[in-house]
Amino acid sequence: MSNGWEESAAAWISGLGAEGDFARRFVLDAPMLERARQSGARAVLDVGCGEGRFCRLLSAEGLSTVGIDPAGSLVSQARRLHPDGDYRIAQAEGLPFAEKTFDLVVAYLSLIDIADLDAAVGEMNRVLRPGGHLLIANLTSFYSASNPTGWRDGGDGKRSFMIDHYMDERSDWIGWGDLRVMNWHRPLSTYMSLLLGAGLQLRYFDEPLPRGGEPEQRDLFRRVPSFLVMDWQKP
Repeated sequence: MSNGWEESAAAWISGLGAEGDFARRFVLDAPMLERARQSGARAVLDVGCGEGRFCRLLSAEGLSTVGIDPAGSLVSQARRLHPDGDYRIAQAEGLPFAEKTFDLVVAYLSLIDIADLDAAVGEMNRVLRPGGHLLIANLTSFYSASNPTGWRDGGDGKRSFMIDHYMDERSDWIGWGDLRVMNWHRPLSTYMSLLLGAGLQLRYFDEPLPRGGEPEQRDLFRRVPSFLVMDWQKP
């Protein structure tokens, strides 16, 4: 079953633009790039690269980066925007690379799109070299537990954030404008158990807040941090 990304590719490319959305520009890019630099990596795999934006940022850092995504239209856009890049159509659950190929594997807001998370984590660990890092940006689990409702405007004029069934893994269709994609909610314990079970060691964890942007949006992120960043190292 499609998760909607191929069908929503045009809407995503149009909506994201060249600079990226608020979350990427002001919340996630800085800590993700900082951790990539500190990893000492040279060969990088971006799992779920989309239209290639983060691959381009990594390439600008001098890293040799391969981007994979199952949505062919997004891969085509990545190739158009970065003709010198290496972009391939592939699934996270079956990576077309040999064992111990990469120093750094990145999952930048892609784990929420993957139905078989167990297989994907196993594959990312398989292609990672010993001493290498798995760098993850993901929705916080209490944020994904809000799907598809999230922020609501109350009758008293105040906004509140609704979550429910936190411990129940599920998929939800979310979207805005012409974009409609399937996101997976999982409690944090699911992610931690899989990553620890793979033998990975947690080196960094944060729930980053915006660095810049509109004050109103910054305030919402302080009320409900939407994202987490984790850096796991393979022994």
